[in-house]
Amino acid sequence: MHKRLIIPLALIALALLPCESDAKPAQTNTPQQSDIQDKTNEQTSTKPKHTTPTPPQLLSELRATLTEVGSARFSVLFWDVYDSSLLTPSGTYDNSSKYLLEITYLRNIKSAVLIERTEEQWQHLGVDAIQYQNYLPQLKALWPDIKKGDRLSLWVDSNNASFYFNNLLSGSIDDGVFGNLFASIWLSPDTSEPKLRKKLIGQSNEK
Repeated sequence: MHKRLIIPLALIALALLPCESDAKPAQTNTPQQSDIQDKTNEQTSTKPKHTTPTPPQLLSELRATLTEVGSARFSVLFWDVYDSSLLTPSGTYDNSSKYLLEITYLRNIKSAVLIERTEEQWQHLGVDAIQYQNYLPQLKALWPDIKKGDRLSLWVDSNNASFYFNNLLSGSIDDGVFGNLFASIWLSPDTSEPKLRKKLIGQSNEK
């Protein structure tokens, strides 16, 4: 691919070089032109650039800035699986651009099982496989095997989505899509657990 581009560009560059007979001396900028160029360079260098927000390394630092919206326990038959909670800067949830979703596990669960359940829930929501297939290897790298009492948290801040394992930052997926796609498993109106969703977003007083 590079060879096909380099050859034509080299020929164009040679064609544009002046011959010795018609070469002209280089132009020297006047003081006024130099002043204009300096101001232009200064404006360019001071132009703000878009940066991805850097999440705190410790979950405790992040939690200190947030207020719980709601919480709920997920159980299957007689087995308690996890406790979940949703936190935002305001303490309310209205499709917020910033929120923390926490899952504290009450059982040992293998990473592979978590990924499999995540994929099943996306399928339940009707998410096309092409939308999530590329995320599965990333989740495998980010999620360890879970032991009872471990906490896995997702912090969504605009386009940035970061995972914390217990109190430490484990990694981020910053494509502007993943965060809300993952959280939709719990927060979408079409979730497989609508009662749990209502408790999380503060719309139910049920215990």
